[in-house]
Amino acid sequence: MKITVRYFASLREALGASESLEVAPGTTLGALRDQLIVRSDAHARVLARGRAVRCALNQAMSSESTAIGDGAEVAFFPPVTGG
Repeated sequence: MKITVRYFASLREALGASESLEVAPGTTLGALRDQLIVRSDAHARVLARGRAVRCALNQAMSSESTAIGDGAEVAFFPPVTGG
């Protein structure tokens, strides 16, 4: 499945605005985060499990147990973002 991952605030500064990825059917937001963590040192630093990171699926706040569908837009951002 092809998805778009968008980053906001400090995550955007470290990783860029967005990237397109292929993920397996049934992938959850948590599994995607784990896949991204091993993608690069920058991903590992800003998405590390010890860091507070929120996620949204198709512009709706979602838990990491939420499954991602084909063509989805996933967003990662810190818990507090500026204007």
